[in-house]
Amino acid sequence: MLRSSLAIAALAGLSTPAFAAEVQVASQGPVVEISATETVQSDPDIATIGAGVTTRAPTAVAAMQQNAAAMDKVIARLRALGIPRADIQTNGISLNAQYQYNNGAPPAFLGYDAANQVSVILRNTAKVGQTLDALVAAGANDISGPSFSIDDDKPVRAVARKAAFEQAQARANEYAKLAGFNGLRLLSIEEATSERGPVPFMRNAVMAQAKAPSTPVEPGRVGTAVSVTVKYELVK
Repeated sequence: MLRSSLAIAALAGLSTPAFAAEVQVASQGPVVEISATETVQSDPDIATIGAGVTTRAPTAVAAMQQNAAAMDKVIARLRALGIPRADIQTNGISLNAQYQYNNGAPPAFLGYDAANQVSVILRNTAKVGQTLDALVAAGANDISGPSFSIDDDKPVRAVARKAAFEQAQARANEYAKLAGFNGLRLLSIEEATSERGPVPFMRNAVMAQAKAPSTPVEPGRVGTAVSVTVKYELVK
């Protein structure tokens, strides 16, 4: 969202201390503050998925043992697909007792659920669907993602940053002319960045198995946004 405000400040002769990365410059004339956002669309080159196994057994030890055996097969399948170990990271292990509750009756113990999930970076977005299907075939019953992004977004952010700053500067110049001033003096710049992409989807094992021959996945495009807030002093 773009917003702008024009404020008059009489700050002559005042000195302003610097705090961390924020430096404020004292001004003697009116100040205009402009916020502008620019988004650059680009093709994602990596996808992140979650793959895991949830198992249930009568005892905690059995649940963890069964889960470990099943998860070993999932990780082995990832490695067989050529995914380097550095791109596979465990992001959650849990063990919980499960009960069934029926209208005020004492809860019935169902067993222990053990869960283990890894986060996986895929550097070939064309193979996301095939990878999900292969993981389900290997025993994964907890699938999430994909989340698409750009591995190195610095060049894209630079383009968005330049466009956002130029937009803010142009609008500040318009305010200066409208107010009867001839130029601007830069006082401060603040930046915020974000990445916008297709909404991630989640699938369970039954849905993934029903798709043949491969789960369709469309990477779409990723929007890299940079927002800047710029303050100028209006000068004659």
